Amino acid sequence: MLLDTASLYFRAFYGVPDKVTAPDGSPINAARGLLDMIAKLVGTYRPTHLVACWDDDWRPQWRVDLLPTYKAHRVVEVVAAGPDVEETPDPLEAQIPLIRESLGLLGIPIVGAAEHEADDVIGTLATGAGMPVDIVTGDRDLFQLVNDDAEVRVVYTARGMSNLEIVTDEVVLSKYGVHADQYADFAVLRGDASDGLPGVAGIGDKTAATLLGAHGDLAGVQAAAARGEGMSAGVRAKVEAGADYLRVAPTVVRVVRDLDLPAADARLVAPSADVSAFTARWGLDSSFGRASAAIADATA
Repeated sequence: MLLDTASLYFRAFYGVPDKVTAPDGSPINAARGLLDMIAKLVGTYRPTHLVACWDDDWRPQWRVDLLPTYKAHRVVEVVAAGPDVEETPDPLEAQIPLIRESLGLLGIPIVGAAEHEADDVIGTLATGAGMPVDIVTGDRDLFQLVNDDAEVRVVYTARGMSNLEIVTDEVVLSKYGVHADQYADFAVLRGDASDGLPGVAGIGDKTAATLLGAHGDLAGVQAAAARGEGMSAGVRAKVEAGADYLRVAPTVVRVVRDLDLPAADARLVAPSADVSAFTARWGLDSSFGRASAAIADATA
């Protein structure tokens, strides 16, 4: 099981009331919510291995160099020598060290990669896992990793933890009219405002799916447009007008699958350390206990 950690703790922050605080009044709603998510996920799906994948760089410069609009609307401060500062509520930002410590005490390794997003870590680990993989995320971008043959699926959290959706190739096809291995090209064509992807002007979901259904992939679509075959003159003109964007966007959208990641023992092991002082300090006794119990049961 690979956690898109930021996706989950943002959801926890907005899903758990901010009146949930530590004994000293410090905010803990995101940390508590994430622990409860882990308890449910482990209890429901009983993974043998678990990794918290991390955004060491949520907006890598190499992606921005290719497409300056990439996540630009979420930047609050540009940093010349490191990752830009993402728009994050102060009460959530204050909980990040607590979240990392909680994961460590549960024995869940945190894995990130310099100049790459958690998506890229997930892509690399999922590609080389050699076992069935559940990717837990609320981000549709990761649908491109779904692979029925390799038993890679997405546990999609967008509708909440009480209504988790298992995303397979069949689900992607039914939702968007494309297969999972076409999803990245689909996202390039139709765009995604949440990531600052403009898409090809005038091409929406239906046209993007139709083009990929007829021509297989983005290269096939562009080749057909160049030949003037398999599409209307109007659609052809739109594809050709978007040539500059289409030259760079696929590299931005496609998840990296071949990072050189540090070795991490991701096997779930029942927590054994005395965490009473930690949980008392932060008022996390119940949530931490539920997560610990779920892990202990899954590893019994």
